[in-house]
Formats: sequence, structure tokens, C-alpha cells
Amino acid sequence: MTISSKSDLYRLLPSVDELLKNVELAELVSREGQPAVTESIRGVLANVREEIASGTLTNQEAVELAVSHLPHAIARHLSSVMGFSLKPVINATGVILHTNLGRAPLAEAALKRIIDVAGRYSNLEFDVATGERGKRDVHVERLFSRLLNQEGVSGIRTVVVNNCAAAVMLALNTLAEGGEVIVSRGELVEIGGSFRVPDVMVKSGAVLREVGTTNRTRLADYERAINEKTRLLLRVHRSNFAIIGFTEQPSLEELAALGRKHNIPVMEDLGGGAMLPLRSLGVNESGVMESLRAGADIITYSGDKMLGGPQAGLLSGREDLIKRVRSNPLFRALRVDKLTYAALEGTLMEYIRQNYDAIPFARMMRTSAQEIRTRAEALRARLSSAAHLKAEIISGESLIGGGSAPTSALSTFLLAVTADGLSADELAARLRRHNPPIVTRVEEGRVLMDLRTVFGASEEAEIARALFEIQS
Repeated sequence: MTISSKSDLYRLLPSVDELLKNVELAELVSREGQPAVTESIRGVLANVREEIASGTLTNQEAVELAVSHLPHAIARHLSSVMGFSLKPVINATGVILHTNLGRAPLAEAALKRIIDVAGRYSNLEFDVATGERGKRDVHVERLFSRLLNQEGVSGIRTVVVNNCAAAVMLALNTLAEGGEVIVSRGELVEIGGSFRVPDVMVKSGAVLREVGTTNRTRLADYERAINEKTRLLLRVHRSNFAIIGFTEQPSLEELAALGRKHNIPVMEDLGGGAMLPLRSLGVNESGVMESLRAGADIITYSGDKMLGGPQAGLLSGREDLIKRVRSNPLFRALRVDKLTYAALEGTLMEYIRQNYDAIPFARMMRTSAQEIRTRAEALRARLSSAAHLKAEIISGESLIGGGSAPTSALSTFLLAVTADGLSADELAARLRRHNPPIVTRVEEGRVLMDLRTVFGASEEAEIARALFEIQS
């Protein structure tokens, strides 16, 4: 006799307890725990009841078939709810410091330091020699001192907070609260997330004093604005845009000389914070040492941009100014944890060793276009047997990204791919649905992949596998 009433169809469904005892779910219960499996069972059963109620499942045979597949449905449901949200992706965009993809990947040395420190107790704030309380910033201060106190530069100290925005806020609050900070109108920038210099100035307790115009600011504009309330001369690096044409801007050396003349500190919000000589790589950007040699009294920069380390805000400068910053109560509120110090320590040690290619950002910057072309040709050859794909090599540009070096790009070669029956947007979407997701660029009806930001043979093999699996 065929069962057709909905009430009878509901009775065919097993109970939660019956499913928990199902031998097919025993391993799942052991691995993920009974509470999580129970929650998924209830979710899947609710879906089946909804299908009965809506008329999707209308007879005994259909419901029994659905019941036979319940263990697999529960396993899929549990996988979706128990999977990690934050996951690795393959960055085939060629944007080295891709903010949405986590900016700078960490060096192996940084990862090892995190593992060494994170799983055990550490001497984060403990002086092993004296047995007394220590200071957490000593672990990287010695390394920054070795890197930054070079010929022509001395007495430079460094402190670390949680990001560059915090570093700017802390510096302004420490050095200029209640006083005026002079800055060019051409440097009142906004970066990602509506972070605006004038707004930060207000929150810091300092008073913004604008000088010059959007495109032209002279040294005399700064000097005329100096008065008894002036606490700081601020240079904000235009890290995410450029002004070209009829422009004028005093050099940092000139601004530093003006600061010394009036005994007013000069601060530069550098942003990127490169330790590499970027101009030798064809990138028109200043690094940390260039700013210090130019005479900046204090600079702020990011750890996860052109330094190639973890997210952090770094303040480097004159010892007396850094001492004031460290004594500000905000410093404790903005401080970083042991994982950040460990990652910074591992990253900085590679700079001291001059082992630049061990730092992913530096290695990607230093990779030649010809090397990328060779890798792209090898990947295209691997795809040649896929009848549904068409791939060719074209010239292009890699971007530094992360709000850094807006006027500079690196020559590269791109793998341009199309798939039969799929638009470029559809192909890109399917690559993003791959595990791990593959993020690409879409231009002129083709998916473009830049192997500069792809981690070697293993990720290239994963790209090939994803493309072979894609069918129209």
C-alpha cells in the first residue's frame, strides 16, 4: 500500500537518536563530537520535512530514497557549518600586497617563530637574567636598531603597535595633543575604510593646520604657519594616489631643516615601510632608511606592507620622541601580542642576514619578468591537452598594491585563459569556487593569471587541476 498523506510521510523519517546510532555516522560523531552532529541532523531533517510540506517529496518511495541519503547529507551539512571561514587562497592577480587577500604573506622564518612561541610559555615580559618583569618590545628593538642605525643615522629607536593607523594616532596624540600640526592640503589623504587624516587628527587631540593647495605647497607656506601653538610638521606619503602636472612640494630634507630651525619635530607617515632599496627594483618609492637619512624625526609605517611581515604599526625615530610615545597610556591599549612580535622577529632576522628571497614580498618583487614567462609557458604547456581551454601568454604589469607605490608597476607576463561555453566572469567564478579558491583578474573577455604572486609548483599544479575540472 502506497503512503501518500503528509502525516504518514513524516513518520518515515528517523528520529535524531536513531541517526546518532547509525553506523555510517559513528566516525563523524567521534571526530566532530555529538553536539555538532546532532545540530546537523536536526538541520537536515528540517530540510526534508520542508520538502514534504512543500510537495517536493510526495510519496513513500521518494521519502525512503531521501532517508537512505541522510548520512551523506548530514556529513555535507556538518562540513559546511564546521569548516573554517578564514582559509588560504591562491593569489593569481599579480597584486603583491593585496589588502583583501591579507597583504604580505609571512616568511617561513616568521611562521616558525610563531609556532615556537605560540604553543608554549615565553619570556614575552620576563627578564630571564634577573628573574624580574621585562618589556615586550625589547625582542624586536635590538633588531630594528641593527637595521636602522646605519651610516649617517644614529640614535633611532622603534616601538610597535597594532597597525599603521594606530601608530599615526599614537604619535599625534603624544607629540601634538592640544597643539597644531601643519600639513599640506595635498596630503590630506583618505586610505581604505574611510580612514582620513583630518579625522585622525581630531581623534588624536591635535589641531589640523592646513597649508598650501592641493597641487602646490611651498616651504614658505609651512614657515608662515608656524606659531607658538605648532607642535609638529607632518608629511603624509601619498601612498595610494599621485598628483602630476603643475605641482610643487618641498623635499623631506627641506622640511626637516625647517623643523630644526624652529625646534619642531618633523613626522612622516610613510605607510609602506620598505627595508629594500626599491629604486634599484624600478619602484619610485622611498624606504625607511631614505626617510631617516633625509632627517625625519619620527616615521610611521606598516609591518604587513613593504616590510613583508605581520600586521603592525611601527614608529621609528629619535630616542627622546620614542620614549615619550612609549610612556603614553595609549601605547598599552594599542600594543601587539606575542604572535606579532614573534613574526616580526623572524622577518627582521632575514633582513639582517640579507636573505631577502626568504621574504615572500621581497622575492616576488625581485622575480624577473623572464622567469615568470618561463613558468607561464610551462603551465600553458600543461593545459594544452584540455580541448575546452584556450591559453596564451601576453605581456602585462604586476602591481605592488596595499596602497603602496601608485605610480610604479613591474613588467610581467600573464597567462590569458578562456573556456568553451563560459564567459570570463563565469570562468573566474568557478575558479573562486575551487578548493582552495583561485583569485584572478578579468580583462577584455579573458581570465588573466600572473604567476608572480603564485607560490611555485604546488599552486601552479592546483591551478592546472582546477582548469582541467572546469566544464561548460
